[in-house]
Amino acid sequence: ERNLKLEEKITMLQQQNEELRARIEQNTVITRQLSEENANLQEYVEKEMEEKKKLSKTNEELLWKLQEEDATSPVKLQSTSSASFYRCSSGNSSPAKARTLRQ
Repeated sequence: ERNLKLEEKITMLQQQNEELRARIEQNTVITRQLSEENANLQEYVEKEMEEKKKLSKTNEELLWKLQEEDATSPVKLQSTSSASFYRCSSGNSSPAKARTLRQ
């Protein structure tokens, strides 16, 4: 009788062992998928950061050109200084805002 109980326990433990191995295999597959997805997302973020840097640089260049045009254009001194003041004092100046001020 004791041998039968031990054999049943061995069978039950073998089944648990197989279930755990299957779960480990499934978790390994999911881990690989998540690692690939993470790598893809990191690559995407890096590309987005580079694009943001390029756009920021372009924006700075355009603002600089706009300021150079203001400095060389024969516009009244008062309107030029107010446009420059507006661009410097606002945190989010855009070429469209500066154009409307110049007009």
